[in-house]
Amino acid sequence: MSPDPSILTSGGPMMWVLLLMGVITLVLFIERTFYLHRGQIKSTTFVDGIKNTLAKRRIVEALTLCEETPGPVAAVVKAALIHAHDDETRMRYAVQEAAVVELPSLERRLGSIAAIAQIAPMVGLLGTVLGMATTFHAFMQGGQYATAQALSLGMWQALLATAGSLVLAIPAHLAYHFLHGRVRSLVRDIEWAGNDIMRYLLVDYRKGEGAGESTAGDPSISIES
Repeated sequence: MSPDPSILTSGGPMMWVLLLMGVITLVLFIERTFYLHRGQIKSTTFVDGIKNTLAKRRIVEALTLCEETPGPVAAVVKAALIHAHDDETRMRYAVQEAAVVELPSLERRLGSIAAIAQIAPMVGLLGTVLGMATTFHAFMQGGQYATAQALSLGMWQALLATAGSLVLAIPAHLAYHFLHGRVRSLVRDIEWAGNDIMRYLLVDYRKGEGAGESTAGDPSISIES
């Protein structure tokens, strides 16, 4: 949407509302993009590094590595390491709890972007109605001698409001789906990392301690969002 003041003024009061909503959407999108990018790590490389450290029986060093690594994957792996010597049930609950705690921070503010994308067309419709009302008011005031210029002002306002709402709603929808896809990718990484590190701790790591193979069931986790 063009920030040209003349267009904003011609589009009526709803154009300023749309401009404000557009600025909010842009700020939220930039903030979420940087946040999710910061939390996106190479999960396979990270978990392999943790396994190599654990193979040397350096669990404290592995915990330190998790604390120094940003993102939800490291937080979930850390929860598993803290319960490395617990039974499979307690470890799985700890990993699930850590994953559930991380999920709201990933989805934060996505609802606001989705709401703006849905509300923008309605704000534009209101601007269109106001523009048409301006047109009919000019027609009633001018009677049989209403000029085309007087009538066109309301029509121009209605068209600008409609166009402005669509120019905002379309990118907002795209921004929401882009960020939602990033969140789903992170959730898959969390689930994979949690399951993989749990299997390693319950089988390979305990073998190294002479504990024998775990007879527990499949230590898989799943995050519902």
